Parts: sequence; C-alpha cells; structure tokens
Amino acid sequence: MKKLYLFILIILLTIVSVRFTYISVYKYDYYYEKYLNYSNKIVYGLNAPRGRILDRNGKILVDNVGINTIVFHKISNIDTRELASILKDIIDIEPATMEEQKSYYLKFYETENLLTEEEKEQFNHRKLSPKEVEDIKLNRIEEILDFSDEETKMIHIYFLLNKGYLYDSKIIKSDVSDEICAKVNSLNINGLTCEYTTKRVYLYDTLNGIYGRVGDISLENKDYYLEKGYSLNDQVGLSYLEKEYDEYLKGEKAKYKVNKDNSLSLLSEAIPGNDIYLSIDIDLQQKINEIIKENLNKASTMNNTKYYNTSYVIVSNPNTGEIIASTGLTKVKDSFYDVTTNILTSSFTVGSVIKGASHTVGYQNNLIDIGAKINDSCVKLYQVPLKCSFKKLGPIDDITALKTSSNYYQFMTAIKLTGNKYKNNMKLNVTEDHFNTYRNTFASFGLGASTGIDLENESTGIKGNTIAPDLLLNLSIGQYDTYTPLQLTNYINTIATSGNRYSLHYLKEVKKENETIYTYEPNLLNKVENSNFPRIIEGFKEVLYNGTGRGYTSTEYSPAGKTGTSEVIYAKDVTTINQTYAMFAPYDNPKYSIVVISPNISYNNDNDTYIAPINRYISKNVSKLVFENLEKYDTIGTD
Repeated sequence: MKKLYLFILIILLTIVSVRFTYISVYKYDYYYEKYLNYSNKIVYGLNAPRGRILDRNGKILVDNVGINTIVFHKISNIDTRELASILKDIIDIEPATMEEQKSYYLKFYETENLLTEEEKEQFNHRKLSPKEVEDIKLNRIEEILDFSDEETKMIHIYFLLNKGYLYDSKIIKSDVSDEICAKVNSLNINGLTCEYTTKRVYLYDTLNGIYGRVGDISLENKDYYLEKGYSLNDQVGLSYLEKEYDEYLKGEKAKYKVNKDNSLSLLSEAIPGNDIYLSIDIDLQQKINEIIKENLNKASTMNNTKYYNTSYVIVSNPNTGEIIASTGLTKVKDSFYDVTTNILTSSFTVGSVIKGASHTVGYQNNLIDIGAKINDSCVKLYQVPLKCSFKKLGPIDDITALKTSSNYYQFMTAIKLTGNKYKNNMKLNVTEDHFNTYRNTFASFGLGASTGIDLENESTGIKGNTIAPDLLLNLSIGQYDTYTPLQLTNYINTIATSGNRYSLHYLKEVKKENETIYTYEPNLLNKVENSNFPRIIEGFKEVLYNGTGRGYTSTEYSPAGKTGTSEVIYAKDVTTINQTYAMFAPYDNPKYSIVVISPNISYNNDNDTYIAPINRYISKNVSKLVFENLEKYDTIGTD
C-alpha cells in the first residue's frame, strides 16, 4: 500500500512540476500579459507598419509611407459629444450616415412621442420587447430628422470617438496636414493625439489588384478576427495577397500603461510586420505589359478587331507552380487598365489548346490505337450540322492529330467513349457519365478545378448543363466549358511535368528583417496517370516546329505547346473568336511555361474572314523575352 501511495505522490509531483514549467517558461509572456491587463489599464497604439511586399529579386512592390493620423484613446471621463463638437471645426470629415443619425437621435433626444398609446401599453405589458420598441422608433425617426451639415459631421465624429471597445485606439482622421495635426495637439485633451502612422503605397502600376486591399474589420467578419486575437480597430488585409498572408504582414502594436494622471507609459515599441517575397519578377512583368500595349495599339489598325481590347499573359515555373509574371491589360479609348485579377475570376472558351487533356481521355480509356493512322474527315450526326477540322488534314495518328489540330480525331475518340462506332448520320446516345469522364480527366489537369492558387475568389469556370451528342464533341475540342487563364497555366504545367500538377502560387518566402522564416514548398495536388505523356509532348513539339503553332515561339528554345481558337456568342447576332496559346520549354527539361489569351480577337464578318495575328505576335515576343533571360528568372535576390 505504501508503494502505491509513493507512486501516486510521484505522479502528482511530476504533473505539478510539468505544469509549473509550462506556465513559468513556455507561457510566461501570455500570463504576464494577462497580469498587466488585470492589474493595470493597458492600451495599444495604432497598427504597426505592415510588412512590405517584394518581388523575387528584392524589389519593393508595396511599401508604407508616413502620414499624420488623429487618434483618440478614451483614458479619462471625457464628454465625447463636446469633443466631437470641437473637432468638427478643425477637421474636414464626411457626414454621418443615416444609421448614425438615427442612433444618435435615439440616444440623446426624447423619443417617447414616436410611440402610439397602444404601443406604449403593449410595451408595459411586455407584449413588445425593448428591441422591438427601439426598431419602431428608429423606423420613425428618419421622417423627422433635420440635422444641419455641421451637426451631421459632429455626429459622425462622435461615433468614431466611441467605436469599438473602451480602451481601443480610435482613428478619427488619417492623412491630415501638419497644420491640422498641430491644432489637434495644441488642444491638450487627454487621450487625443495626432500621431505619425503609415499607409500602403504601390510602387508600380501593375498587379495592384492581386496585392489586394487593407482596411477596417467589417461587422460580418468581426467574430473571426476577434477569435484570432485582433482588435476591432485593427487594419487587416481585406482581399487577395494582403488577406491571404495577413498574419505574416501585420505587425505588433505598441503597448502603453495608463498612469494615475492619465498619462501613458510605453511598455513595448511597435514591431513592423514581416516582409513577403513573391515569385513575381517585376521587370519581366513590366516588359510584358509593354508588349501587350504595343499589340493592342497595333490591333486598332487591323481588320475585324472592333471587339478586341484585352489580352492576358501568365509566365510560370511548371516544376514549382510559381507565377513569375501575370498580367491582364485592357484598352478603353486611348487608356490602358490593369485587369490582372481576371486571370482568376474570368473564364473563356479556349478551343483546341486543351487537346492534350482530350488525348489523355483516349489513352486512359484505351480508345486510341497508338500510332495507327486514320483519314481526317467530317462527322455527321443525326440532326446535327456537319462537324469538321479547319481543313482536310489527310492521314493522321495520335501525334499528327495534335500537330495539325484535328477535330475529327477527337470526335472519333468521343464517339468511341459512348461505346459506338461512327456511322454517317448516326443517332448517338450520350449520358452525363460520358461528360463526367471528360470533365474528371480535365480537372486532373486543373481545367474546371481549383488550381490551388494562394488567392481567394478563384473561379472554376462554367460547365455547360445540357447533355447532347454534339456538345460532347464540342467539349472534346474546348468549345463548350469555359476555363480561366490560371487553369490553362495549371494544365500546360501538368503536361510539361508529365502529369505532376502543382498548386499555383505567388508567395516565394517570408523574411523577418534578413532572416528567412518561411519558404514556400511546391505542393503536389495530384498525379495524372498516363504512360503516353511522351507522345503528347512530342505532338506539342510538332505543333510549334511544323504545325499550327509555327511562329508562336522560336524553335531555338526547344518549345512544345498548343494553340486554340474558339467561337463565342458576344452579343445578339455577333459571334467573336477567342485565341489562346499555351507552351513550355525546353520540351525535354521544362523551365518555364507561357499562356496567352486574347478574347474576341475577331468576329463573324461575311465580307472578311481575316483574323488578326495579335495572339501570335504577343506570344512570339513574350517567348523571346522569357527564354533569352532564363538565368535571370532562375534566381532570387535578397536585396
């Protein structure tokens, strides 16, 4: 029995020792913070400077600049209505919202007269709750509001002074002049200061949408951020990279103790956030923008380009998923606008460029007789117009079908998938399962699926919802479902790596001063099972050496790739043509991939079938730019 008691005592002492060590060593900072908060009034400064965003070579893309900010810490029993009345004559500020005016009236004015005698009686008998009575009053207050412009400014300031928790730092007005700042400080009001803070600045006129925005925490996201330890007055990343990597970018605010005389003692300085380095090369990005601008201008002098005004280009590393350049530019009249976020949110019919995935459907389901030749022709299904390649291509096998972009070859594969043998004017029974077979294989390449990109709001394209024989054939040649430029990048990268599909990403690494604290590791999403990738790559090589893609990328870079052309309904009685291009090089050891999409490059014109070669011009110049600078884009700087 004594041994049992001794054993239990040892166990208890061990637990106490472990717990003591845990609290006194590992959780010291946490409990010390709690002690300070319980034993003192602790207030925090405004947001510390956010970390910078830099490109792969250390060039600063997004930085902070100092500004004057009027701040209020409610550390004494001050009349905020009176303070608001003083400030309205010093600072220029927007008027109160209708909701603020109504809430202010409800708080400070007599409102019992807004209730009927019956409603008062119902409230007294608890048939109406206090919240219901408040709602009735608020609905009726709007009809009698008659605040002056000066009063509405004062009301808005009042709400800013009382926003959030009691001891939160409240931002009243940012980016004020030195003169206004001096006036505010000369008031000598406890808790009211004009401080030197920072705001985001963007040093290039490209990619700003991808960086995202910084702003106040919204009401709908309040609980999420509070659970993560944020304060309601914190500035946070609201979208895209600023939001995705907010926990790295946000700094630690300065901490103050409120003394008995309401002065503040600094406990700890503000600590800036960490810097994030992107995989983007900003020099390459800007040069690609110039290529697109040049060709958008050139297009205005060409036939059939009245609906064309936008092109997209993405350069990436197939072996890691890194985005090295990504841009979308649109021209309106004589001005250019950055629409890069469209690579994430907009999708297009892309045409034959996806035939590498269509071939994979054939290989995976034993529908392709490897190396066997068939004679390119047309397909005529029952009650469906004749469907052909862009011209008669003669004898073709699986490789030359890619080289010459045969539609007929893909149609034959799709018909075999249904278990039928083609006959002229045949009735072809197709099911949703046949569509899903194509779509599941396409998704394994990233077409119609998330690319794993480190950005929110990624579109996965639009899937057609009609099941019909001709639409299955259209799906096989990229003329039915729609895909984003990012998905097309994911697809061509998967072919370049013989089936390895990696997440696309912008982040390369995170640094705290000069110390790397996080490095992005390639994330393999899936492996496409297909032993015939060498034949697809050979076909794509033939496309650019001797096929439909000649002239898109110089063969001196050993490229492989595919072009695509598709028709889309632009408006009533207007059909336009999209042109696409996806490539990688060198074909036997891929370093980089390029995707170019130019929607609405031409339109149906009975008098002129000319299609401006803009997509080819852009592709050729971007290829030259990228592959003549291979070594540069293969490194990362640490400036």
